[in-house]
Amino acid sequence: MKYTDKMLRDDALKGKNIIVTGGGSGLGKAMTKYFLELGAQVAITSRNLEKLQNTAKELETETGGKCLAVKCDVRHYDQVEAMHKTVIDNFGKVDILLNNAAGNFISPTERLSANAFDTIIDIVLKGTKNCTLACGKHWIDTKQQNTAVLNIVTTYAWTGSAYVVPSATAKAGVLALTRSLAVEWAKYGMRFNAIAPGPFPTKGAWDRLLPGELKEKFDLAKKVPLKRVGEHQELANLAAYMVSDFSAYLNGEVITLDGGEWLKGAGQFNILEAIPEEMWDMLEAMIRSKKK
Repeated sequence: MKYTDKMLRDDALKGKNIIVTGGGSGLGKAMTKYFLELGAQVAITSRNLEKLQNTAKELETETGGKCLAVKCDVRHYDQVEAMHKTVIDNFGKVDILLNNAAGNFISPTERLSANAFDTIIDIVLKGTKNCTLACGKHWIDTKQQNTAVLNIVTTYAWTGSAYVVPSATAKAGVLALTRSLAVEWAKYGMRFNAIAPGPFPTKGAWDRLLPGELKEKFDLAKKVPLKRVGEHQELANLAAYMVSDFSAYLNGEVITLDGGEWLKGAGQFNILEAIPEEMWDMLEAMIRSKKK
């Protein structure tokens, strides 16, 4: 058994209808593929309908499942409501919402225009709010039970991070939304959870964040105690479990999947990893001599 193997049994999501925002590429596409393999019907959304349609056709061919492409800019509530109605019309109901759509770029904050800052806030936080309200209100009105929302956040949602301040700000808001509604809307049969992924390189997103030679200069695997980046199937496995009925008692939880990256970065003395073995021998001798 390998960590790149599929985790759940084939019918784990049979009968489930899922909306995946930002499902046309990258991690959203990887999670959608696994959901389809597990028997779910999945609607994928983004602003680029052509990309969505190509992805839906590709995934249907690969999995034999039903994948619906619906154009939607999650920043606008009217478009979200229209997308939700389209999915209901095609699938009959929605059981699960995966808020995956995101935007990010690396920049000193003083270089950002107000509009650039707003763009990230609107996609990540406002978009998550819009989709959550559209699905949640419908579930409440129709008294539909056993529903789930899974949000994709980041480890810097609770620590903050320089040079990605709009994203950190927005993801912190999504984290608060997740935990708040996990309590408030549990009475309506909804569960709210989140995943905080570490480095899971995707061509589109990572090429924008670290263009050119920056990917080589900032080898993200070196920041991870396990000395590697994540495989897409690992994230898909966790996401599938968290939206499945196997996790029926999991609510209000944020699971970090990063190989220990954020713990290494948060530790005050982690920089000591750079000390060579022979110097540790010297330091140990010095400490012992002081004790005596």
